[in-house]
Amino acid sequence: MYKKVLLAYDGSIEGRRALREGAKLAQLCCAEVFLLAVVELPSIMTPEAGLAIPIDEQTATYKAILAEGVERLKSLGFSPTSRLETGDAGQKIAEVAEEIEAHLVVVGHRPQGPLARWWFGSVGSYLVKRLCCSVLVAQTEISDDEFEQLKPPSEKPVSGQADTASVS
Repeated sequence: MYKKVLLAYDGSIEGRRALREGAKLAQLCCAEVFLLAVVELPSIMTPEAGLAIPIDEQTATYKAILAEGVERLKSLGFSPTSRLETGDAGQKIAEVAEEIEAHLVVVGHRPQGPLARWWFGSVGSYLVKRLCCSVLVAQTEISDDEFEQLKPPSEKPVSGQADTASVS
């Protein structure tokens, strides 16, 4: 069904939800996983907004977020391809999805008020209109226990066995 899954990841609660839900689907479909983080320029480049974060600092933060996402996926047995882009999140996600010929794009959902949604728009809505592949706006809570169940059997702790390293 889905052979290439693109996960948009920003390290937020919503992004982690998308990572978990996307990883679960990718595992069920035996799909190749791509992890994308986007450093958005508008929030960085407009001092009038009251908070201007230098691009180098923002990029370093997103590199760390991307590395953390890659490690989470590797712990589940994936060999993800990761990428960091700079620009408008919706446009960059769409460009990468088209470039890799993704079958599914998974993004998180960040609740916004009606005015904010009208003014800034929704990345999910933008992607649904622009892309030819499926788009999942992840909202499902996946518990830590359920997420642990995604790990390959060789990495799951075996219940009832003592940790021999701690027994003297």
